[in-house]
Amino acid sequence: MAEGLGPPEILVNAAGKMFTAERAESEPLGAVRQTMDLNLLAPFLLAQAVFPHMRAVGRGTIVNVSSISGRVGVPGIPQASYAASKAGLSGLTTELAVQWARHSIRVNTVAPGFFRSEITSPLYESDRGAEYLRRNTLLPKEGTAGAIVGAIVWLAGDAGSYVTGQTVVVDGGWTAR
Repeated sequence: MAEGLGPPEILVNAAGKMFTAERAESEPLGAVRQTMDLNLLAPFLLAQAVFPHMRAVGRGTIVNVSSISGRVGVPGIPQASYAASKAGLSGLTTELAVQWARHSIRVNTVAPGFFRSEITSPLYESDRGAEYLRRNTLLPKEGTAGAIVGAIVWLAGDAGSYVTGQTVVVDGGWTAR
């Protein structure tokens, strides 16, 4: 693909999934492995794949999409392997930023809070869940995908050209409490 389109200069790793809703003590090993493979290993392998191309052109940007679950526990939502995979993604971001900065490759993470998605739809669909989200989000509005996209565009573009190794939290103030 690099031959036809030119070398990749931007990689956005935006996959994420919870493969079980079991509590940590009961989480099946298979679900833990699936979660780690998709949420942590795949972004690492994709970063490794684009690295030679970015190094060759002397620049590049990688933006990983994590979650506030990698920074704080969320009561009532069992997600041990998901949280571990997303915390690991922020750690991977920091390490790649340190190793690849000398090649002018920037690596950052966006950590969204609660937005309507496949993972969070049950929360938004119940009155109890929606009230829980309103009560725990400081800003008096619902987050949108556009807020996440805006942070990604900022980090990938010229405006974020002096930012690397960071996790930018986009959560309406959820983790500020």
